[in-house]
Amino acid sequence: MQTYIVDSFAPQKFKGNPAGVCLLDKPLTDTQMLNIANELGFSETAFTHKVGEVYKIRFFSPSQEIDLCGHATLATAKILFHKKLAAGIIHFKNTNHVDLMVKQDKTSSKLLMEFPAYQVKPMAVSEIPTAMLQALGISEVVNTGFNKEINSFVIEIDSCEKLASLTPDFEKLVQSVTNIDGVAVTAISDKFEYDFESRYFWPWVGTNEDPVTGAMHTFLATYWGEKLNKTELNALQCSARGGLLQIALNEKSTVILKGEAQIMLEGVFYL
Repeated sequence: MQTYIVDSFAPQKFKGNPAGVCLLDKPLTDTQMLNIANELGFSETAFTHKVGEVYKIRFFSPSQEIDLCGHATLATAKILFHKKLAAGIIHFKNTNHVDLMVKQDKTSSKLLMEFPAYQVKPMAVSEIPTAMLQALGISEVVNTGFNKEINSFVIEIDSCEKLASLTPDFEKLVQSVTNIDGVAVTAISDKFEYDFESRYFWPWVGTNEDPVTGAMHTFLATYWGEKLNKTELNALQCSARGGLLQIALNEKSTVILKGEAQIMLEGVFYL
């Protein structure tokens, strides 16, 4: 099976979020896909095959299947365009039958993904478990909310410097709350070129921290778009590897995520 490693949302190699991409030449069981994702060890691995004019796509973390993954979608599109298996526009369908459209930018090497735009439901700070805030190392909170589609808390803090310096206790974080997939911590940026910054922690279902998270920006886009009264935003995910996203909200309740991807490795996975 043709297998690739791609750095997504990365303007250069060894940045952004690495994803595995597997081009299926025969059906695989869920157990096989989970084992492959665990073997590769990235936050997500994508498995895709063409059905008619659409590419079916599934995403697996090392521990379970994930419904939606932005960086692995970007990585898969990069491979399909590079191998000339698709041209111009690709339509992916995930397990929830959501149409994930990716197209090539006509003026650059970037790819544009059109995903659903999700909302953040406001929450009182008191609804966030104190043990979670302590595990994250957060003492002051600006705003809190919850996104049901990605099943994640949103915590806004007052400083991107504090955001970058967070060193969560992941063992305590997992124990602080159950039945969620992750927590997005975000702050307005103090850098001229960015509107907001974020980090995404998800030890409940994936790795401790996701380097760059396309799915998180499906709701952070609307959250910051409303707060800043903007429909176009530049975002920095300030993890150790770092990742850049250009975001555009449009009138049909979708969000455009624009980013680059770097192909790092091509090989054959023997089953």
